[in-house]
Amino acid sequence: MARSAAAQEPVAKAPYRPGGRHRDARVWENSPRRLVPQVLLLTFRILRRWSRDPATLVQSFVMPAGFLAALDVVFGDVIKQVSGQSGLYGQVPLVALVGGMTGAIIGAISVMRERDTGLLSRFWVVPMHRAAGLLSRMLAEWVRIVVITLVVMGVGFALGFRFEQGLPAAIAWVFMPAMFGVALSAAVLTLALYSSSTLVPQATDIVVAVLMFFSIGFVPLDQYPKWLQPFVEHQPVSYTIKAMRGLSIEGPIARPMLFAVLWSVGILAICAVPLALGYRKASRRG
Repeated sequence: MARSAAAQEPVAKAPYRPGGRHRDARVWENSPRRLVPQVLLLTFRILRRWSRDPATLVQSFVMPAGFLAALDVVFGDVIKQVSGQSGLYGQVPLVALVGGMTGAIIGAISVMRERDTGLLSRFWVVPMHRAAGLLSRMLAEWVRIVVITLVVMGVGFALGFRFEQGLPAAIAWVFMPAMFGVALSAAVLTLALYSSSTLVPQATDIVVAVLMFFSIGFVPLDQYPKWLQPFVEHQPVSYTIKAMRGLSIEGPIARPMLFAVLWSVGILAICAVPLALGYRKASRRG
């Protein structure tokens, strides 16, 4: 039976209206409209994977809590005798920072494994925003460090740590470690993307150890040798601890916070282009 003339005529599609909703409308895969929901979805994927890894959970939460308790037992009374203040106001920020820095190595090794197994290349052929994968990892690191900071703060409260500068200062205190932690995570991830062995990102443990031991979080600045004091005073961990101490009990805030921000922004600026190119190359591998 012949089709009717009306059935043979093509059905005209409604014109696409910018900003409107239409089932035939196509959104460019790198459209900003796609970026936010895709970043949130991929961030949730990373966080869920970390939450199911016992080793990651122990290193992120149990070890910092135990380390803080040990520091308070060993150095607490000594620092109080020397400085007249509880050592917790330097130790709690230090442990929060160290927890964030050591976790950066776990994240970098995880990306190397996804690169080697081809997971990154499979994500690359999916119609998704090209920046979503990298930005989601930075956001996941930020969330992880904030959670670690809250856990360490809770342990600090149990040991006697308190906020005396008000709620806004306490909120700023919580997010200070995440600022430098994300910058260091970007640096470690950059190294990992350009290396074939996990020994390279793991070697950054040496840098973390130097920043940790030679900072004002352990003992006051004047207790270090004279020749070492300039390094201890001006390295990023000391600036961040000094700002966090001012936000919690007393002391300068503006100057140490400014230099902590400059350190973080400087590291991110140096790593931005190599990190983006390295991640793109790793995603197109295979």
